[in-house]
Amino acid sequence: LSMVPKHPVPNHVPMEVLLERVPEVLLPFCLGRYGLFQKQLTLLEEAEGGFDQFTRSYESFGAHRLSDNSMLFREWAPAAEAVFLTGDFNGWDKFSHPYKKKQFGKWELQLPPKEDNSPAVAHNSKLKVVVHTKGGERLYRISPWATYVTKPSTSVIYDWIFWDPPHPYVRKHPRPRKPCSLRIYEAHVGIASPECKVASYSNFTHNVLPRIKDLGYNCIQLMAIMEHAYYASFGYQVTSFFSASSRYGTPEELKELIDVAHSLGIMVLLDVVHSHASKNTEDGLNHFDGSDSCFFHGGARGEHPVWDSRLFNYSSWEVLRFLLSNLRWWIDEYGFDGFRFDGVTSMLYHHHGVGSGFSGNYAEYFGLHVDEDSLVYLMLANHILHMLYQDCITIAEDVSGMPTLCRPVQEGGCGFDYRLAMAIPDKWIQILKEFKDEEWNMGNIVYTLTNRRYSEKCIAYAESHDQALVGDKTLAFWLMDKDMYTNMSALIPMNPVIDRGVQLHKMIRLLTHGLGGEGYLNFMGNEFGHPEWLDFPRVGNSESYHYARRQFNLVDTDHLRYWQLYVFDRDMNRTEAKYGWLAAAPAYVSTKHEGDKVIIFERGDVVFVFNFHPTNSYSSYRVAVGTPGKIKLDSDDLEYGGHGRLDHNTDFFTEPIPFNERANSMQTTSQIHLSHQPVIHQHTER
Repeated sequence: LSMVPKHPVPNHVPMEVLLERVPEVLLPFCLGRYGLFQKQLTLLEEAEGGFDQFTRSYESFGAHRLSDNSMLFREWAPAAEAVFLTGDFNGWDKFSHPYKKKQFGKWELQLPPKEDNSPAVAHNSKLKVVVHTKGGERLYRISPWATYVTKPSTSVIYDWIFWDPPHPYVRKHPRPRKPCSLRIYEAHVGIASPECKVASYSNFTHNVLPRIKDLGYNCIQLMAIMEHAYYASFGYQVTSFFSASSRYGTPEELKELIDVAHSLGIMVLLDVVHSHASKNTEDGLNHFDGSDSCFFHGGARGEHPVWDSRLFNYSSWEVLRFLLSNLRWWIDEYGFDGFRFDGVTSMLYHHHGVGSGFSGNYAEYFGLHVDEDSLVYLMLANHILHMLYQDCITIAEDVSGMPTLCRPVQEGGCGFDYRLAMAIPDKWIQILKEFKDEEWNMGNIVYTLTNRRYSEKCIAYAESHDQALVGDKTLAFWLMDKDMYTNMSALIPMNPVIDRGVQLHKMIRLLTHGLGGEGYLNFMGNEFGHPEWLDFPRVGNSESYHYARRQFNLVDTDHLRYWQLYVFDRDMNRTEAKYGWLAAAPAYVSTKHEGDKVIIFERGDVVFVFNFHPTNSYSSYRVAVGTPGKIKLDSDDLEYGGHGRLDHNTDFFTEPIPFNERANSMQTTSQIHLSHQPVIHQHTER
């Protein structure tokens, strides 16, 4: 029975359908990639009795209390000569509890209950794996499958804590269904407070979740959850893959956070790092069994040339077990609803994207420079996740533009639901750095926002955590810089810098929201124009938390203009929730006028009108459109820090006058000014 596949291995879609969906030149590559995936999945089904059992290996590896209170410990350490368990339970005796060697480099230890039938290892007690190498070394290690690790205040090394609470958190709320329009709030628990400290899961649950709900976001992307010894790595140098970071609180508090988010109708994605791992040895995966390989490639192939980290060997059976089980662990144990996969570009290519410009030529994406082992891993991960969890969402962080990344696995694609539109924030930063307002190129902006494969969904964003990091600045700070310190009061007239910055901040975000993708992302705090940058405590800044926080107190002070930006972001999301342009077909751009600095497009049942001209307003402007409508969102509204120059009681009726390749158009009257210094935009419902 164990040889019978629990889930049939899928065939690729019929050839005639594949030819309709995939360019003919790519067909051999897609079929070849699918063949590799199909072979690996078949092997997995035959050897492990199905991927369901294989990906639940977290139930047997690591440390476990069984139903009779006996204990099971299992590790994979193929290069070890001997393995022992030590800890509080045996007075830290290094030799009293040896593991038994099993097949394929596995080691196992079973402990009966104590005389009073309590487990041999108590909840919240410390443990260590002692590995004896063939070279005679004795290594003290944390289990790769450890579910909770903490750092004592007197040490820089993390401790493995056996987490088995007598009253584990019980979920109260069902998971939300996958939304048609995905509006993501990218967040970091540790900086989610105005205070100069590491904030907690509980703080996020009680103080940040209500803000996210009010803003109209229906999904949270949580960063830096997988345990990382170095706080300033932003969570991207993972040391313990199955441990939720203890610097924010306990596992049960994270479970509560996710459950409460679900009660608000908000999905929660984990920013998962399977592209590389920290080089730490005593509290990481590196050299776990004393060898240079184990979970990683040996030699130079196992070292990232830029990140100073280790690279997984995706061809290893046990590495596949570890990583695929890791994905299921976060969903089953904590209730996460999906993943944003970090560093996908590094995984896809043997060169890891280093020194590669990626012009879009197909030769850059298909050939011997592609790492087929990691490609097949990503196909397996997406296939398994979507088979087991109907509403699971997966997002790829790929800067290369790999074709078919977000096409179904059955078409030879990688199976992601979305990819990040990473060129968009780069374009906005470039414009603000290099061009005067009158030099902005409307056609180039529209090209960047629409230059994507429309059969592969994109998450658009004007800025994420990347743009906020030290060395760069938020969009608000690029726009207003030092004036934000002294001129953001709504009790005084705006000076020209603040006036321009407030208006452009709103316009950039709405234009990106409406035209840039099939989903939208905002990094925590940027919705209200958070000033300055992000910088975690480190030696270079005297371990300061001053820039490692989000100053929500700014938006809570209603006489500051941060509140106006917050309200605009809220109403932008609420308007999208009502009209659903993110889930609509690609936009039709009817106007990108360089002289007028005007962009007009239709998407779904909404017409967007933007005037980026720094000095000109237009009172009789013809707009190509389909049906009559009313203003639904106006960045010039006084509530949003605008000038209130538009009459919201005006109905705009179309005429059967063809214009810009549309059958109908409408003529704005003197009642509506599309722009004046500062620039504004008008947004109408069709």
